[in-house]
Amino acid sequence: MSKDLITISETAKILGVSIDTLRRWDEKGQLKSIRSDGGHRYYSKEQIEMFSKDIFKLALNWVLNKSEIPSHFYCSDSSIFQARLVKMSNELAQISDEKIKKNFSLIVAVAGEIGNNSFDHNLGNWRDVPGVFFGFDISKRCVVLADRGQGILQTLRKVRPELPNDSEALIVAFTEIVSGRAPEERGNGLKFVRKVVTKNDMKLFFKTGDAEIEIFNESPLTIKKSPSSIGGCIALITF
Repeated sequence: MSKDLITISETAKILGVSIDTLRRWDEKGQLKSIRSDGGHRYYSKEQIEMFSKDIFKLALNWVLNKSEIPSHFYCSDSSIFQARLVKMSNELAQISDEKIKKNFSLIVAVAGEIGNNSFDHNLGNWRDVPGVFFGFDISKRCVVLADRGQGILQTLRKVRPELPNDSEALIVAFTEIVSGRAPEERGNGLKFVRKVVTKNDMKLFFKTGDAEIEIFNESPLTIKKSPSSIGGCIALITF
């Protein structure tokens, strides 16, 4: 085996996702592996470097405080975020692809809900840098959002202090409406996101703390533990 190839477990650590996520990305063609004669998955260093240059890796590095955020991806407040959301909507509306024409308003709604959650739940409580990373690449059919906020667990513990870990918090966020002070309903936003994604031709990867989830079609809600932990949230929407 070439010395330029690395194992799937090493790749998972570098990219900050689980091995199961890499397997699914391989099957979907998002990040193809190189198979050995025995069927084991490997990745080339050049391949990982190229993947690392995409907007998901840029967002992940920023969340992990490994790099600065490129200015054209940074929304320091909700008004800038809303303006860029409109820009994305306008660009999607120009695409001739019938699938995108059918779903572009839903793509915008999902991205808007995730981004608005970051601002609503971290207002005055950002860990260090306020605002969100918001990038999209229409040619690759993807949208990426990330924040360096408190994360889902700390947010939900304000009304559900018994939540033990990131995985349980992520399940609650995507399945329950948790009432806080009226009329606020914590968790309703991500429940809406899940409903839209499962009913339409979209996929969502979402990570907070050391817990991650992939949602698509009517797939069961399965939480995976990631090899690395982030403070805040990161989401990848593909369509």
